[in-house]
Amino acid sequence: MPHNNNMNVNLNPGTHLLEQDPYAYKLQDVENPELFRSIFPYTEVPKIPFNYRRVPTNMPEDIFITDTSFRDGQQSRTPYTKKQMVDIFKLLHRLGGPNGMIRQTEFFVYSEKDRDALQECMSLGYQFPEITTWIRATKSDFDLAKDLGIKETGILVSCSDYHIFKKMGLTRAQALDKYMGIIKDCIEAGLRPRCHFEDITRADIYGFVVPFASALHQLSEESGVPIKIRACDTMGYGVPYIGVALPRSVPGIIYGLQHYSGITSDMLEWHGHNDFYKGVVNATTAWMYGCGAVNCSLLGIGERTGNVPLEAMVMEYASLRGDFNGMDPTAITEIANYIVNETGYDLPPMTPFVGRNFNLTRAGIHADGMLKDEEIYNIFDTDKILNRPAAVSVTNTSGLAGIACWINRHFRLSEEKAISKKHPVVGKIKAWVDNEYANGRITLISDDELLAQVRMYKYELKEIGIIVD
Repeated sequence: MPHNNNMNVNLNPGTHLLEQDPYAYKLQDVENPELFRSIFPYTEVPKIPFNYRRVPTNMPEDIFITDTSFRDGQQSRTPYTKKQMVDIFKLLHRLGGPNGMIRQTEFFVYSEKDRDALQECMSLGYQFPEITTWIRATKSDFDLAKDLGIKETGILVSCSDYHIFKKMGLTRAQALDKYMGIIKDCIEAGLRPRCHFEDITRADIYGFVVPFASALHQLSEESGVPIKIRACDTMGYGVPYIGVALPRSVPGIIYGLQHYSGITSDMLEWHGHNDFYKGVVNATTAWMYGCGAVNCSLLGIGERTGNVPLEAMVMEYASLRGDFNGMDPTAITEIANYIVNETGYDLPPMTPFVGRNFNLTRAGIHADGMLKDEEIYNIFDTDKILNRPAAVSVTNTSGLAGIACWINRHFRLSEEKAISKKHPVVGKIKAWVDNEYANGRITLISDDELLAQVRMYKYELKEIGIIVD
């Protein structure tokens, strides 16, 4: 329960309002686990209750991205080879830019391949992303990480009663005592701890999470070692809406960790999953309410439905701040192409920013708009920002406009040289397309087929300045 004896009232220099000192929440060592059965009935879809309590937005001055592609991202796919890890790390460095927007990336260290890849990446001498690890909470693993030259490591400290009682068979007091001992061992080994508050969106926030975070804050002040907290929405239960009740409220979780435990934004990180399609918006909400870092994986590859896609948060940052702060978004296209072509990853074609079809249109009415001005149907200048020109595919619904638009896009024709949908060559190709579908075709027309058709009319096209090789 909170204690407020001898509470002080002081003027906050940031808000310019009188504020009471925050309550000091103490551990509630309950006899039975709090499973929030009214919210998580298990045999039904989880509920989203509201209590209409609002907390203030508190966007930090410095917000950034951290990466887990080589850790969480490898737990749901065929592991990367050493070369692939090094190549992707180089692309991450380029994407993050000189200001360290991709601040850190974490590695496993259990296999020789992972250790070799880690050391080769370290030998590149990049300041960003800093290489960190995720290890088991044992002295041998601490020594291993330190011997590799790592300065920070992640440690699993599950915080919901689902994990404390049902998985580990401990009480809250026993779990807290165990965790504090492990973290002290980590500090004594010369490493900065990053505490992964597993399953935080099913945890008792003020009965366990906040008291635990407060104990870590005190340990950090006593030891002089920064202790980071990663708030892990392990099952994707987090909800961004204003007025949602804990433990599902993302604003409420971030507020509690900052206001009642004294965790500063640079020591606070959000790690979300996408089980309920809220991965990206939850990460953005964490930023909005005071979290400095959001932890992501490339293309969203991760456990079950995946992690927060790193490329999505690059775009979220630019949307919130108005620029990329040195990031190179064209690297996103290269990363996606590399992962697909070099590792065989099956990337869903409709995936935003990276999927094969993300800026491709098939409908004739859309193609007609694209022919007039691509801004009508393209989300932004994808050619400039992502090195991905807007594209069209041709089917039985594309019409004259779709074919003309395909020719203009394929040959990258300027507005002055662009072919009109009224040109006879466009009509001839459309007649061929119509005949294909009239004869029972159901698949779209491939680029190679269209190019073959265009080549049949290369002399007619040459007359209007279109050179077909």
